[in-house]
Amino acid sequence: MNQYSLLSMSDLSDDDIFSILHDAKLFDNSMKDWQLPMHNALVANLFFENSTRTHFSFESAQLQLGCKVADFDAKASSVQKGESLYDTVKTFEMIGYKCVVIRHPKDEYFKELEGINIPIVNAGDGKGNHPSQCLLDLLTFYNEFGTLRGLKIVICGDISHSRVASSDKEALERLGSTVVFAGPKEWERPGYPTMDFDQAIEWADVVMMLRIQKERGASLASMTNEEYLKQYGLTKERYSRMQKHAIVCHPAPVNRGIEIDTDLVEAPKSRIFLQMHNGMLVRKAIMKRAFGYAPFKENL
Repeated sequence: MNQYSLLSMSDLSDDDIFSILHDAKLFDNSMKDWQLPMHNALVANLFFENSTRTHFSFESAQLQLGCKVADFDAKASSVQKGESLYDTVKTFEMIGYKCVVIRHPKDEYFKELEGINIPIVNAGDGKGNHPSQCLLDLLTFYNEFGTLRGLKIVICGDISHSRVASSDKEALERLGSTVVFAGPKEWERPGYPTMDFDQAIEWADVVMMLRIQKERGASLASMTNEEYLKQYGLTKERYSRMQKHAIVCHPAPVNRGIEIDTDLVEAPKSRIFLQMHNGMLVRKAIMKRAFGYAPFKENL
């Protein structure tokens, strides 16, 4: 596997994480893109699951860096004829592509790609890992609070199916934050400490809401959307009890009126759309790293 692949947060040291955040902040504060000789480099985005934010923020980042981008359509490819994931990715390597970004419904699909020599960037594997989402969350928190050490974070919702929950937990705990989880008992996850959501609301610096991942088998069962919002969602009443400095985040897509009251998506404490902007910056920094360029040395 290429040394610049990014498959999970465990691929990154603490220094690597902060280098990516630093580069992302510089991309937001200066016109540095043109200094990177990535123009005309071929990259391919292979999304085997539906995506808006991750897919097109990677594409935006790649195009802004001067790459030539191919969007892979699995339904119109030889995958429909039985081609393996390995053979598909190896084909892109052999015809001149320099990097692939992959989202796939299988947990740890990348274990099948040991013989691939170009960088692989994981854009989400099943319910396993989502490193670029984690990094944009870290950037959002760092920009807000000036640190990641000592932060108190509650992640609420469909924990058992969430690759965001697993990647964020791994990185945030390593970097000195305290992370707790809330939501229906049937969606709890072994080793993920829980807290009553109403208590956590008044305790947390960051309230991260998650959607119900119906595509992975999660279901409200007999509960209506309104009942779920009342029991486990971010309502206006809960929002009013958040700490003055606390913020609301969500990896999106947002199911308004289920995990969060629709009026709160763009409320003053919400950073949900800012996360999307930060996602494009982080993905620029990830692509820069994938091509082997050292971190920027400039200070902010």
